Amino acid sequence: MTLSRRLAFVLVAGTMCLGGMELGARLSLPGVPGIVSTVEARVGRPATPVSVAGVARRTTRRTVRRTAVYVASLPRGCSAVVINGMSLQQCGGTYYQASNNQYVVVEVQ
Repeated sequence: MTLSRRLAFVLVAGTMCLGGMELGARLSLPGVPGIVSTVEARVGRPATPVSVAGVARRTTRRTVRRTAVYVASLPRGCSAVVINGMSLQQCGGTYYQASNNQYVVVEVQ
């Protein structure tokens, strides 16, 4: 590349840079010396894994599956819980769902 071509390239590139800076000043972008914008990370948004909303969403996505095991009555010491809008009885580590006049054992995952 000849010296005149290099000089022309530098002049064109410089003019483009100055024009971009002038355009940014006309658009009145605060703290931006041209048409380049800044990017900020937002920690705590629902899509991020460390946000409270993300944790709540992950912990409420539980599945309840009915098994083929039925019992006529519940053992002692059961407490009522609501999971995914379904009323269940929790007896230790086992969950039961009312089904007519008996209870079906459900798996909560």
